[in-house]
Amino acid sequence: MKLQLALDLVNIPEAKKLIEEVEAHIDIVEIGTPVVINEGLRAVKEIKEAFPDLKVLADLKVMDAAGYEVMKASEAGADIVTILGVAEDMTIKGAVEEAKKQQTEILVDMIGVKDIEGRAKELDAFGVDYICVHTGYDLQAVGKNSFEDLMTIKRVVKNAKIAVAGGIKLGTLPEVINAQPDLVIVGGGITGSENKQAAAAEMQRLIRQGSSNHEYERV
Repeated sequence: MKLQLALDLVNIPEAKKLIEEVEAHIDIVEIGTPVVINEGLRAVKEIKEAFPDLKVLADLKVMDAAGYEVMKASEAGADIVTILGVAEDMTIKGAVEEAKKQQTEILVDMIGVKDIEGRAKELDAFGVDYICVHTGYDLQAVGKNSFEDLMTIKRVVKNAKIAVAGGIKLGTLPEVINAQPDLVIVGGGITGSENKQAAAAEMQRLIRQGSSNHEYERV
């Protein structure tokens, strides 16, 4: 189980400062869609150059022309690129094909997908690397979360890794860990904390503990 930090409301200098605080406690840093809109793929390039040991995810939420967009994100240094699960099948297959050429990975964001179970099965067959259940900002505002969808996807997906995002904080993290996703994506749960380093460290500790307990139970 890995921890991904989602950065959405920062510019490049702010992002670097924040990552420096928590770098020791995260596995992946996400250059969020708002950052890409404001700063362009330059944000991906500069963060990867500044933190070469971290995996960098470019949250492009690709919807069309996936081969080109995955290529450009990969050239900028992205290790993982996001595409929307509601995109056309050909678009997702194009993303997977280009990612293989570039030696990058594809994370499919299930935001807005109505038939979670059916689409997850299809995406798994397309060879995507991650499938992410995601409660978007607008749904979080009315108290929704992704845990039920997470369990649905875990039940039907055989090959892809499972990620979960949307409103995860220290208080809700144990429930997420119990579901054993491969990747836990946290934004405001870290960036909104007074002590970001302490919040990230505690999340990392809980995730590692949850992973090792699960391994112990399986033996």
